[in-house]
Amino acid sequence: MSAWGLFSSFLVFLLGAAISLSIRRRFNLSLSRCFTLYIWHSAFCLVYARYVISYGGDAANYYQFSLNGMPSFGLGTDAVVFFTYFLSTGFSLSFLGVSLVFNLFGFLGLLAFDGSLREATVDKSKSIRILATVLVFLPSVSYWSSGIGKDSLSFCAAGLALWAALDLRRRWLIVAFSILIMLLVRPHMAGILALALAGAFIFKTGVSLFQRFSLGILAFSAALLLVPLGLNYAGVEDGAGPAEIIEFVEKRQNYNQDGGGAVQISQMSLPVKMFTYLFRPTILEIRNLFSLAASVDNLILLLLVFAGSFALVKRSSHFVRSTHNRHFLWIYVFLSWILLSMTTANLGIALRQKWMFVPMLIFLLISVVGRPGKRITPSSRKLGQPNV
Repeated sequence: MSAWGLFSSFLVFLLGAAISLSIRRRFNLSLSRCFTLYIWHSAFCLVYARYVISYGGDAANYYQFSLNGMPSFGLGTDAVVFFTYFLSTGFSLSFLGVSLVFNLFGFLGLLAFDGSLREATVDKSKSIRILATVLVFLPSVSYWSSGIGKDSLSFCAAGLALWAALDLRRRWLIVAFSILIMLLVRPHMAGILALALAGAFIFKTGVSLFQRFSLGILAFSAALLLVPLGLNYAGVEDGAGPAEIIEFVEKRQNYNQDGGGAVQISQMSLPVKMFTYLFRPTILEIRNLFSLAASVDNLILLLLVFAGSFALVKRSSHFVRSTHNRHFLWIYVFLSWILLSMTTANLGIALRQKWMFVPMLIFLLISVVGRPGKRITPSSRKLGQPNV
């Protein structure tokens, strides 16, 4: 790496720290909490960059493609290469420097995720707040969202959408921004976000019928534009009917069968596909250090799903009474989970892409588990006061 490459990377790191610390209050995070999260997430950026340089990967390809001249703009991979071009060529950033820029987007999603979990557990016992912290610091959360690629941007969009859902009435610009980011890298997921938003307005209580109808129509119109765009991006031709879409899904179940993460899902039932997508590899499938880390993360998530599902059955009224827009989150979670589990036949890909909806699932479950502890109101809790 040249002297400028090293120096510019350090400048990007400092700029990212300054931006992060300046917006931390929007997510109700203390200075120490924000700084610790930034160092943690950036450390995984270095690990990710080192791994890609040593063994290759999509991030290295994106950077190399960006050096071949001005690319044409498009969605998905083209959008990543287009953005990388301006960083690598326009600002002469090295691979590490560009990685740190993408790291900042992933970290923004992590800030929103952490802020959302802290709001969900503010009146919970200390053990539940510790669990929320453990979930934020899971290695897979920061590793996949710290490098050059679609995952850092899609995780940013997911985190912001979750944060916006806690108060859609005041944060509608944030959810619109999250849909835009998701549209750039994964248009089909942007369509699901729009569908979930439309469903949220239809089922939302406490607003007039006229507002519910008008906002629902607006969100549904956006979904009508985004869903066909997402299907076209995924490879479904315009005007395709149900038969063509089913045929496409069946073909997708046989894609990405190379490598140790490949699984045969075409003969699985839908519940088994959903379990495979979210919770495998399990601790019974550990083969190396990487699968060990992934299986531990999956085990924690599986235990949370069991505990949260049990709590939901006992406290079904909490779903209705909550001020958070849970309809939006549940619709997005289940539509995403079903779609991705039906079209992803590689556990390595699933480990990365499930973080487009798992933050919402974690929030929904952890907000209902455990018994409330001593109530901590925003006015009684100083921003700089530690809150595990």
